[in-house]
Amino acid sequence: MARIRKQRKQMAEINVVPYIDVMLVLLVIFLVTAPLLSQGVKVNLPKASARQMMPEKKPPMIVTVNKQGQYFLNVADNPKAPIADDTLQKMVRTAILHNPDRKVYVRGDESASYGDVMQAMVLLQGAGVDTVGLMTDNLPHTSK
Repeated sequence: MARIRKQRKQMAEINVVPYIDVMLVLLVIFLVTAPLLSQGVKVNLPKASARQMMPEKKPPMIVTVNKQGQYFLNVADNPKAPIADDTLQKMVRTAILHNPDRKVYVRGDESASYGDVMQAMVLLQGAGVDTVGLMTDNLPHTSK
């Protein structure tokens, strides 16, 4: 008796099951590590050199704090006269209501107390000002 052997036909397809397993493992690894890469505190870093700001139609409001801790407002009736905290807040609130896009800056004397400058910023926040710029004198660029 002769044995008849049944021959199997060779399969010409690639077995993709192991590749799918590898891809699933890589997917899990990326899903776990991706949030770890984006942790941290987002900050706006200061620039080394600044360009001069373009003049605007309406002049910005500038709150000046002198070394005695007195406040002055450039849009007040008398910009050279010190004004009280509540008066400053009322005047700024009124100006912001009429023109919400108006810029507001704080200019503190070099000898002014940090607390006095911060108090001016708190008063401005209470008046409805969302962003406040700090003014400095331009210094000549020095290279080291």
